[in-house]
Amino acid sequence: MNHIKSINGLMKYLREKHHMQIGGTNDKRKLKNVGYYHGYKGYRYIKNPNNKINFNSFDELMAIIEFDNKVKALLYPQVMFIETALKSYALEVIIQKGKTESFSEIYANLMTDYKSYKEIKYKNAYKKRLNTFNRIQNTIANKYANDNNIVSHYLKKDESIPIWAIFEIVTLGEFGNLISTLNLQIRKEISKDIGLNIAFDSNGILVQSIIFMIKELRNAIAHNNVVFDTRFRERNTNKALHKVIENDTKIQKISFNGITDYIILVSYILKKLDKNNNEIYRNINDYLKYVKNLKSCISKQIYDQIIFTSDEQKINDFINFLRKK
Repeated sequence: MNHIKSINGLMKYLREKHHMQIGGTNDKRKLKNVGYYHGYKGYRYIKNPNNKINFNSFDELMAIIEFDNKVKALLYPQVMFIETALKSYALEVIIQKGKTESFSEIYANLMTDYKSYKEIKYKNAYKKRLNTFNRIQNTIANKYANDNNIVSHYLKKDESIPIWAIFEIVTLGEFGNLISTLNLQIRKEISKDIGLNIAFDSNGILVQSIIFMIKELRNAIAHNNVVFDTRFRERNTNKALHKVIENDTKIQKISFNGITDYIILVSYILKKLDKNNNEIYRNINDYLKYVKNLKSCISKQIYDQIIFTSDEQKINDFINFLRKK
């Protein structure tokens, strides 16, 4: 970017180096609004920088940016609702089974997944438990230093912080780590309470798998990062989650390689949390409108890399799933 001194220079660069049709006051203003690094740099490829998008015009770039922004705006309130609900479901089971709100007692008596392993796996699981505990304590210390009302209320009284307050202050990722250290019985009970098909959850990992997937999506949205090509995905998705969605919805080949699968994931979780069908329908219909507009604005070659040929059938199968419930 050092050799590009102005927006005019950038427009010339895009025309001459990338053969992109761009020019005029409107394009200039749009380019200013999206910025070079967040706009062009962030949306010039699909999934990785080696897979460059061969834009024919600046309008195609803007269409993808608009699609991405609309998808983020659509998903943000949904993932926030899911985060709150998952914490609430987990909290109720933990308190009910532990018969206490004390985090120290829950740590001692329920966060005992390590006991199901032997030798090196035992050591690794125990280390994970310790690390989770230490990170939560660091979070408490940081919140106290910054005068967090919840934390200050208990510590100033020299009282331990209850588990519900812990859930209020920890990140979604740390919440997932905590769930993963609970014993198998508790994890399966949370899964059952949410309404997940526990026949596919013999290892009690569905809930934590959902949490970590939602965390990656949520963080990308919250930081206004690119989501249309699922580049935010940091870890391999759990096959048990693939299978439970496929079994319940009759959708074939859930992969989470495309954003449509994440729309289905979020909608599936909302359904399990008893969200109103009409609201889920509206969300899906809005997404389909965004897809239709994208298709009309970009080349088929680019479109097929973002929205896969199987996506339409997947959405139809999910709508049929909703109608049967």
